[in-house]
Amino acid sequence: MSLIRLNNVFKDYDGRPVLREVYFKLNPGDRVGLIGKNGAGKTTALRLILGSEEPSAGEVEVESGARIGYFSQFSELSGEKTVEQELDALFEDIHALEYALLEVEEALESAPPPAEMERLLNRQADLLEDIQRRDGWNIANKIDTVLTRLGFAPYHRKMPIDRLSGGWRNRAALARILLQEPDILLMDEPTNYLDLEGLAWLEDWFTSFRGALVVVSHDRHFLDRVANRMVEIENYRFQEYQGNFTQYVREKPLRMKTLERQFEHEEELLALEAEAISDRQEALKNPSQALKRKLANIKKETKPRLVDKIVTDIYRGLYVPNDLLLVEHLSKSYGERALFKDMGFELHKGDRVVLVGPNGIGKTSLLRVLLEEEPPDAGRVAWAKGGSYVSFNQVFEELDLKDSVSHAVNIAALAFNESRKVVHRFLGLMQFSELDLNQRIGTLSGGQRARVALAKALLSGASCIVLDEPTNHLDLTSTQVMERALAHFPGAVIVASHDRFFIDKVATRLLVFEGDGRVKPIWGNWSTWQGGASQP
Repeated sequence: MSLIRLNNVFKDYDGRPVLREVYFKLNPGDRVGLIGKNGAGKTTALRLILGSEEPSAGEVEVESGARIGYFSQFSELSGEKTVEQELDALFEDIHALEYALLEVEEALESAPPPAEMERLLNRQADLLEDIQRRDGWNIANKIDTVLTRLGFAPYHRKMPIDRLSGGWRNRAALARILLQEPDILLMDEPTNYLDLEGLAWLEDWFTSFRGALVVVSHDRHFLDRVANRMVEIENYRFQEYQGNFTQYVREKPLRMKTLERQFEHEEELLALEAEAISDRQEALKNPSQALKRKLANIKKETKPRLVDKIVTDIYRGLYVPNDLLLVEHLSKSYGERALFKDMGFELHKGDRVVLVGPNGIGKTSLLRVLLEEEPPDAGRVAWAKGGSYVSFNQVFEELDLKDSVSHAVNIAALAFNESRKVVHRFLGLMQFSELDLNQRIGTLSGGQRARVALAKALLSGASCIVLDEPTNHLDLTSTQVMERALAHFPGAVIVASHDRFFIDKVATRLLVFEGDGRVKPIWGNWSTWQGGASQP
């Protein structure tokens, strides 16, 4: 029996189509990865299933009695309760059984008459069986496990929820949904605020989840681990693929040969994605050999792909010196907690340095020190002459919401000296249509604004681009384009990220934050590190 059924569903907003002729069934045990470009209708589809929106036509049916849990990247708990109190309140029915059991035990201690004694003993047995059946004795352990795996320190657990940051309130909402264990989970970007350890645990949790799952995510490694069906929204309709993200990448080009392509360069990007999957698999088996092959491929002279040519053409006027940054004996602490101690490294032209490690361990603080937004406790950060930098996150925050997409990007340093045709071709690669170019930035979605900021950062003329979790609000195709742009960027890149697939495609070197101020440098990317790459 299907838990959810969408039958010929249409959805319009003021005459603008979002979904058309959608047919979909969700069965017990299904773990569906729902993907599509920003604005394609992924969140709308979840809202239709929830019943918070009505279809313009067609039917949305949910199996009677099925319990649905919904989590969004914007979900946040609030109130004066602590996180532990909020989660413990989920089990009030279990606590009621425990209270009833306590009353029975107190009554038994009073040595009642035989008939009453028998009734109380039967009642006690029933209560014990009920608590056991519902795994009631493990409530505290369940709460502790979820909070630990999602990165909650003891002081976070004891704080009133209203005093937590938005990111921590978001994670508290995720913990609440997971503990409820509904029949159907609808998850909209559940990985955005999680570190690598939290991601790995959540992947394992989903693979053992006995209910049905629909998850919207841009994290390709996550989709590879979790999904057993992929659904892509394209041209307003659902297109299904059996298997995980890797199987989707392999199967979609076969479909695209018989269909009109929605986006001029999408088939080429999928081919690049398939190559990256092959590289990752080899890197996990033989990390040192994978690095050698990657270097050999770079040295080969091959006819450039059109996607790459669009990127390299706009970089041809950018001069980048070989030596960009020297970091010596750098240290930073907050109170008694050391983030990094006596750190030193150099940054050169072509370097792609990725910061990895748990949340709250110091990655963003290091970026802020490198960007000279806050001082170190000791050591120095010395940018070389000509070693200019740009922060993607700062560009995003400073976007002029009244400006148009075209004007905002065309005034960037590299774009200023190019023809509008060249710049607009680059923006077309970033999925902006001719109609989009004249839109005010304030009317765009969060993902579209992120693409504008990314384009401005890439074309800023800086010799180093610094990014903090740049994939969080980008759809898959936008992330692929960013990866190609960063791969061909002639300068250096420093980025903090938990997106393992992104790390694999971008990184040449990792800085692994291990805690207690220790930061270990590693040659290679995430897969070569996991496969046993050595320290530089």
